[in-house]
Amino acid sequence: MSNPLIMKLEYGARLTDNDRAVLQDLTRKTRRVPRRSDISTEGERPENVHLVMEGFACRYKTLADGRRQIMAFLVPGDFCDLHVAILGEMDHSIGTGWGCTIVDIPRSAIEDLTAHHPRITRALWWATLVDEGTLRAWLVNMGQRDADRQMAHLVCELLVRLRMVGLVSNGRFVFPITQDDLADTLGISGVHVNRVLQDLRSQGLMEWKSRRLYIPNVERLMAFAEFNPKYLHLKRRKTDEHSLSGTS
Repeated sequence: MSNPLIMKLEYGARLTDNDRAVLQDLTRKTRRVPRRSDISTEGERPENVHLVMEGFACRYKTLADGRRQIMAFLVPGDFCDLHVAILGEMDHSIGTGWGCTIVDIPRSAIEDLTAHHPRITRALWWATLVDEGTLRAWLVNMGQRDADRQMAHLVCELLVRLRMVGLVSNGRFVFPITQDDLADTLGISGVHVNRVLQDLRSQGLMEWKSRRLYIPNVERLMAFAEFNPKYLHLKRRKTDEHSLSGTS
């Protein structure tokens, strides 16, 4: 079975067979998180780094009046905050409304990786920078794009991220997110979400049925969304990798 963490980190560094074996062993023991459950809760003291292996999770904050803001979706191969174990307490929650399979990684294991595996360390740096780039893209979307293009941009991003780990087939992928989740992500009402989805479907840009999303023409959707995947940093910078040659 393909390992989504290895598939993702290959974009960040040229991994060796030994690196892959280390990562495979690191992700061997998984556990299932049921629907509508928190993986980490705001205010708690984090001890482990969590890695999504299957399904979707999200970062979110809840306001005093109960409103929720989703700040990131986490898909297979994503860490739920790589460096979180150095914090005294969580400043946000990580949960899954849809159920997911995760790996709990002790902070000591992350420290060992960064101390003894330079290529993996480079890939972990890359993953952190991609998270930061994604947050910047979301901020631009919320501040400057209309809801229809914001929605289309989100779908394009998830398409690319899921394709990286082999979870897209002919423009189709599992999309378990609800309209309420999308409202909490885009900062609009559920009624507005429904209108936007109907409009995108009427234009032939996407189809969403039975928890699966289909994009008939990816290039057309990306053009509509003004989507440029450069913030996901899929082109590896090869010139700096010579310094890692001969090491493991």
